[in-house]
Amino acid sequence: MRDADLFVPGVMYRRDPVADPVPLVVDSPHNGVDWPADFEHRVTLAELMTSVDAYVDELFGATPEVGGTLLAALFPRAYVDPNRAEDDLDARLIDGDWPHPLNPTRKTSAGMGVIRRLILKGRPLYDGPLPVDRILHRLETYHRPYHSALADAVERTHARHGVAFHLNVHSMKPVGNAMNEDAGKPRPDMVLSDREGATCDPAFIGRAVEVLRDLGYRVSVNDPYKGAEIVKRHSDPAAGRHSMQIELNRALYLDPDSFERSDGFGRLKADLDTLLAELAGWARTR
Repeated sequence: MRDADLFVPGVMYRRDPVADPVPLVVDSPHNGVDWPADFEHRVTLAELMTSVDAYVDELFGATPEVGGTLLAALFPRAYVDPNRAEDDLDARLIDGDWPHPLNPTRKTSAGMGVIRRLILKGRPLYDGPLPVDRILHRLETYHRPYHSALADAVERTHARHGVAFHLNVHSMKPVGNAMNEDAGKPRPDMVLSDREGATCDPAFIGRAVEVLRDLGYRVSVNDPYKGAEIVKRHSDPAAGRHSMQIELNRALYLDPDSFERSDGFGRLKADLDTLLAELAGWARTR
């Protein structure tokens, strides 16, 4: 990405504001498809792609043009997931003595920890456990630098404006699959999340819901997604750091078989440009 203000090959890029800066930061942690050389998995590319939030960084690509900062991962979430805590790790995946405490969650037990054990229900990602040094490499080379870059973007924005509004953006399958708590249930067009009011000013998520519903989208709040590690880690509403997670239904813009952009991509991109412009204007007044 030649116009990136920060570019770490295979890891991430950051684009800074090209318009008058506003207190807005957008990060897309799951769109990466730069497969690392040591990613020795046992599944097909089609199975891997089910875990990719394809093109989400492009959909929010107007962020710098409205005065915000855009950060996006280049590495795949199936390799290491920045939306999980470092200690959210499955002991069954570790070959050797792990040097740190473990704190596995329900996501880990379902095969979706910081290092995934399953790509789909009943479909192991690896032939066996991974050596300790390889897991540490993923955390040290990808996970930690991504969080450091996001923390820096939020802090620089907060230092300049006295407040920071952060969007953590994703895509979701149209229907919950067997690995999800809403298995078999159709999903709305978009899900906005703030961990049940814990990660942002209610007015921030309220304004986003209002804009999207006015554009004709079916929007739910904190159902079935409530927000995960990134919004939890990078928010502090009492100190003026507000984080909201957005999930986009892939049926709006993606061909489910080829994983290419569908005919709906252009409309969704235009509507998300509108959302970004509205939130930038709203944030400017705060």
